[in-house]
Formats: sequence, structure tokens, C-alpha cells
Amino acid sequence: MDIAYRYLCISFPPFFPPAGFSPRSNSRSSGSKLTMKPQFPIIVYSSFRSNEFKFYRHRMRNSSLILRYMVPENDGNGDDNFKSFGHWVSVSRSLFPDGSWWNLDEHKKVEIGAAKPLTVYLALRRMWKLVWDSNRWVLLVAFGALTIAAISEISMPSILAASIFSASSGKTIAFAKKLQLLVILSFTSGIFSGLRTGCFGVANIILVKHLREILHSAILFQDMSFFDTETVGNLTSRLGADCQQLAHVIGNNINLITRNALQAIGALANLLTLSWPLALSTLVICSVLSAIFLLYSRYVMKTAKLNQEFTAGASEVARESLTLVKTIRICGTERKEVERYKQWLDKLAFVSTRESAAYGLWNMSFGALYRSTQVFAVLLGGISIMSGRTSAEQLTKYVLYCEWLIYATWRITDNLSSLLYSIAASEAVFQLMDLLPSEQFLSKGVKLQELTGHIQFVDVSFHYHSRDMLLEHINITLQANEVVAIVGPSGSGKSTLVNLLLRLYEPTSGQIFVDGRPLKELDIRWLREKIGFVGQEPHLFHMDIKSNIRYGCPMDTTQEDIELAAEQACAHEFISSFPNGYDTIVDDNLLSGGQKQRIAIARAILRDPAILILDEATSALDSESEHYVKGAISAFKSKRGGQKTVIVIAHRLSTIEAADKILVMDRGRVVEIGNHKELLCRDGYYAKLVKIHKNVLA
Repeated sequence: MDIAYRYLCISFPPFFPPAGFSPRSNSRSSGSKLTMKPQFPIIVYSSFRSNEFKFYRHRMRNSSLILRYMVPENDGNGDDNFKSFGHWVSVSRSLFPDGSWWNLDEHKKVEIGAAKPLTVYLALRRMWKLVWDSNRWVLLVAFGALTIAAISEISMPSILAASIFSASSGKTIAFAKKLQLLVILSFTSGIFSGLRTGCFGVANIILVKHLREILHSAILFQDMSFFDTETVGNLTSRLGADCQQLAHVIGNNINLITRNALQAIGALANLLTLSWPLALSTLVICSVLSAIFLLYSRYVMKTAKLNQEFTAGASEVARESLTLVKTIRICGTERKEVERYKQWLDKLAFVSTRESAAYGLWNMSFGALYRSTQVFAVLLGGISIMSGRTSAEQLTKYVLYCEWLIYATWRITDNLSSLLYSIAASEAVFQLMDLLPSEQFLSKGVKLQELTGHIQFVDVSFHYHSRDMLLEHINITLQANEVVAIVGPSGSGKSTLVNLLLRLYEPTSGQIFVDGRPLKELDIRWLREKIGFVGQEPHLFHMDIKSNIRYGCPMDTTQEDIELAAEQACAHEFISSFPNGYDTIVDDNLLSGGQKQRIAIARAILRDPAILILDEATSALDSESEHYVKGAISAFKSKRGGQKTVIVIAHRLSTIEAADKILVMDRGRVVEIGNHKELLCRDGYYAKLVKIHKNVLA
């Protein structure tokens, strides 16, 4: 019985799925009963297990392409040949529509709270508006030229056939007129086709420019929490490849779809005039072609989204490996990074292979229907000629327009699939564009006449999304013109406290006051203009040193102001040593960590802020440079009648002990407050930190 059923499974696989296998499953059902229920042939089940196959890689000569072959692996039983043949049948079945080879579900990315899928209509309307609002004349001229070119082209088959039969019948005058008309139509088509192509090319440029502008603006105005979850590689992929993919929609896809639609309508009208029965039969074939396209387009939209996701993932890995190449070299993990990048490329190849196979099947369907239409037209036309109902000239026109209609239908569906692919692949672009700006940029806050730098935290607590509390019930007051040092072990919440003051994040509970006004009520741009910040690892822009120091400062800042700030930050000497001085372009390998910090300190001093924040800003400086920078900070603090507040996060004892007030933090709480001498006398947590520091130095 088992042998007989296995024979039926192989001979009639759609009707008899192998025992123990459930529909659309790649694994055996343990303890399942044999089911003899017939299935429709259109539904194909995958009956092979992934562990029953092994992959052999064959590297082609002079090529890096790796071909993978699925070869049945014999399990050592007596009936190996029979089982091998059965496995090959299973593989073949998986290649049919709805087979497991085409399944992409395992690669789907599950997004919690993801936006609703973008419809084609909404995407086209938004892209059209971007171009129309910028330069509507480009679109008007483009579609006008397209219409004239399409009408000229669709008129040519009829005149061409008429001219040939005029020449064959000896009608010289009629032949000459038809020939002149063909020349005029050819020139008209060529001129307006060129104009159409140029105008749609300009529309492409306008669209991608505006898409990138809007997307870049939408990204920059998000909350900092947004950048905690999104990778740089992912966002740059949206700005680069995805926007470029969308740029082809108006200039290429809509252009060619409209052009071929006009030609198809013209061809169908001529076919109906020549012979409506033959025209209807051709229309049926076009309908079959469209139905096949609907199936193909659904699959293409799935592959497009996965392609976009895997491309972004590969870009992020490549960006990381190139940015951190020094770390990779030191750790000796080059092969690991190559393998990590290859994993993303394998995923991309997996989807791209199926996409290409689907496109090949689609073109195969078109080719078969296209050629069968020609044979069908000649057959019916030949019968009509022999019966005297149709002339040879009419049959020639019919064959020409029939081919034109089928070809135009294929071009429409082909460009429509490209359009759907572009929109599906770039759905994330529109989702990012639709993100609302951070609330702090939407609300118009208060601008104080003068900022003294009096800061107060009232019962402030904070935690990031899905993380433990980082700050708990912080109650501190920082007076104007104070130098306040914040100390504590790593992870105690020092930098988080500063981030809340800069309003990069909002407190989970509690409130922050600046000069007696709630931080939320102040204009955020105005406030940040009044705050200077220098981090432990300052990032400089790829532009000259002068522009880096002046970054964020008023545009009327003079060269003298820049050099004075650089002198106060002990940066003028090494900047002047460069051949181009302050005009030297900043490069990652040009400046040391200490030099970058001094340029960042010069930038902060040049802004002349009411509040200066130094987050381990002198950690990369030598003792002499740190001494001079401290002097510059003291001079800076005494400006404008002494209304300056300096907040220093540091581990160096020499930096901490000179502060007017020291905040000692541990596990998100302020455990001690006082100056250096007071805290040492208490013999508390700060005193322990000082002892540990001295022991390390000893």
C-alpha cells in the first residue's frame, strides 16, 4: 500500500500530497493520519524538508557569482534512487506558482505600530504635486509633446500599409503622397519624442530634489529618541537609493505608460474599424495578459519591500565596517565583518533571484501570447481573404495594429510593474516624510530679554523607552555664575542630566526651570543659542577649520573673533602650523582627539553662551593645555558682568576640585552636594572616589 501511494504521489503530485505533510508546510506533522482528499492542481504543496537537501556551491571561472544547487541527500536506505527521484519531484513542484520556492514570508519584517500601506494613487498624487507646484510648465509641455508624438506614431502603420499597396498597384501619385506624409509624421514623432524625453527628465530632477529636501528636513526635526532606534545606514539609504528609485516614476513610468496607452487606444480603434470580430479576439488576449500581470505585480511589490530593507541593512553594515575600520583591524575581525556583510547580500540575492525568475515567467507569458496572436491573426485573416470578405491591404493593417496593441499592452504592464516596484520599495520614504516634527519645534516659546543661567531641577525622573529609570527624583539648583562639576561612576546619569537641560529628551516626570521659567515654555532655538556644549568626542564637519569654529555662530562673526576664540582654547598655534591655516579642510586623520576638542571648545567660547557645558571636554588634553583651557574658561565666566554658568562633567580631580559646587551622582540619584573641601570632610561617596583616583595615580 505504501509503495502504491508513493507512486501516486510522484505520478499525480497535485492530487496526492505525501503522507504526513500538511498544506503550505515544510515540516512533517507528527502522528498525522494519511489523507486521501484530492486537491486542485492549481494549489501546489511543498513536501520537502530543508534538512533533506544540501547546498553545493560552484564558483564560476572568472566570476564571483556563486551558484547554489539543491541536491537530494540520500539517507542510506535501500530505496535511494526512488527517494531521490521523489525529492526532485518535490523540488520541481516547489517551483510552480504558490510553491515554497517563491515564499517570502520568512523574510517579512514585523513592524509594531507600522503605518498603513501606501496606495499607488496617494503616492502618485503626492509626487505629481511636488513637480506641479515647482514647475507645472514642464509637465504641460511634456504631456503635450507626448500626445503629439503618440498620435503621429499610431498613424504610421495605416499609411505604411497603404503606401506599399499603392506602389504594388502602380499608383505613383498616391504612393508619393503617402511617402510625403510618412516623412512628415516621422519628423514630427522624432522632434516631439525628444522634447517629451527632455521635459520628463527635468521632471525627474525636480522630483528627486524635492523628495530629498522634504525627507532630510523631516528626519532632522525628529526627537532624539527617533535617532536612538533608526540607524544611519538605514536613513541614508532612504535619502539616496529610495528617493532615486521614486524619481523614475513620473519621468519614466508615467511617461511610458501614458504614451503606450494612447498608442493602444489608437491601435484598438483602427482594429475595430478594420474588423471588430478580430479586434475583440485580440482584446481577449490582452485581457489574459493583464490578468497574468496582476499576479506578477502582487509578487513584485512584496519583493520590492524586502529588497529595500535588505539593501538598507547591507548599507548599514558597510558603513559601520568602513567607519570603524581601525577597531576592526585591531580586533582582527575582518573575516567576521566580511561574513556579516555577506549575510545581508545573501538575503538580497535570495529575494532578487525570485524577482528575476518572476520577471522571466512574465516575459515568457507575453512572448507566447504575442506570437500566438500573430499566428491567430494570419489564420483568421487568411480565411477572410480567401472568402473575399477582407483585402490583403486590410489584413496587413490588421496585423500591424494587432502587433502594436499587444506590444503597447506589454509596455504598459511592464512599466506599471516598475512603477509598483518603485512605490513599494520606497514606502518607507513617505512614512518618514509624514512623521510630525518634534513638539519642541512646533510650539513657539518665550524668548527672555537676558539669560542669567539660573537652573533648577524639581523632582525630575527620566528613562528611555523600554529601559530602567536612569534618573530618579533629581532636586538640584545651580546658581548663575557658578562652576558646577558633576561626578560619578559611568552610567550614573551625568550626561543624561545635561541632555535634559539641552532638551534633547523630555523628563518622564518633574520639571526643569531656567531663570524661573519652565524649560518647556522657552523658545528652544533661542535657548540653544545661549548654551555652549563640548562633548568628550566632538564631531567636526568636513569643511575648513574656520567654518567649524564659526558653526552655529552669527554670520557676522569676523576672522579676528575666530582667532581670539582659538587662542583662548589653545588651538591657534597648531591651526597656524598647517599650510592653509584656518582654511584647512578637516579630515578624520588630520587632527588628534585633543585638537578636535580644542576646536570644539573654541566654537563654544565664540558663541559667548550664558551656559557652558563641558562633558569630559578636557579628557584628551595634556596637563599644560588643560591648564590654559581652564584659564580661558575662568576668563569666559567673568564676561558680561559675571552672568555665566559653567557645568563640567569630569573625572580628573584637577578639574573637579576648582568647582564652586560638586554634584555627586550614583545610580541615577544625586547622593552628595557641596564643594571639594566640604565633601572630603564628610568622608562620604565623593571622598571614596577621590581616594580611588589618587590610588590609581599612585
